[in-house]
Amino acid sequence: MSSSDIFIGETIGTAILILLGGGVCAAVTLKASKARDAGWLAITFGWGFAVLTAVYTSAPLSGAHLNPAVTLALAIKDKDFSNVPTYVGGQLLGAMIGATLVWVAYYGQFRAHLTDKEIVGGPGAQATATKAVEAQEKGAGPVLGVFSTGPEIRNVVQNLATEIIGTIVLVLAVLTQGLNDKGNGLGTLGALITAFVVVGIGLSLGGPTGYAINPARDLGPRIVHALLPLPNKGGSDWSYAWIPVVGPLIGAAIAAGIYNVAFA
Repeated sequence: MSSSDIFIGETIGTAILILLGGGVCAAVTLKASKARDAGWLAITFGWGFAVLTAVYTSAPLSGAHLNPAVTLALAIKDKDFSNVPTYVGGQLLGAMIGATLVWVAYYGQFRAHLTDKEIVGGPGAQATATKAVEAQEKGAGPVLGVFSTGPEIRNVVQNLATEIIGTIVLVLAVLTQGLNDKGNGLGTLGALITAFVVVGIGLSLGGPTGYAINPARDLGPRIVHALLPLPNKGGSDWSYAWIPVVGPLIGAAIAAGIYNVAFA
């Protein structure tokens, strides 16, 4: 596959991934959304279906890595790093496009949410206002969770370990199931399996950090959150932002090592 196919495929696929994945977070989070308060189960299945749709769409062009952690693991496995910058560039651009499209699709809901006194603070909403203030003191604005992840308990070692463990599970599943003959990405069966793996990781390991398990999925939308003209949006929590980038990359390297020792 050519460099242009890889870049275009990863850009389109990751944009779809973030549009549908960030979209379910917006649907569950924002006021005036019909799916508000649908819960964690809706989010985990939403992300699973997002992965499924994105992989099916982009696999013919790029092999559907959609995740720098997957790209790194495959590069380590195959000892070929030549296409890594092209994959990662497309993934980061696609993630930013997808996050921007979530904002467009939920524009009215974002404005209603971020101008509501119960969300940003005001008389008669002290408990909710206090929670919003506490979140912003930690650097996270009231809608940052639509765009990127954040921990329920801030403990660097635990948060990093959670992202590493979750990514090991994801990457081992990708490496051992559904790879096409050339090992460049996921086939049809692999897409379905990986989608269910993402749901499983979310249900079992998503509670502590929101399970980024994908550096582009977290960093690209976090950049968009920082740039978008959202009223009362608060901070983008840059002090935490390195964990959902570094953790998945470490997990990918460990998973590739396990694969090369145990399965290759």
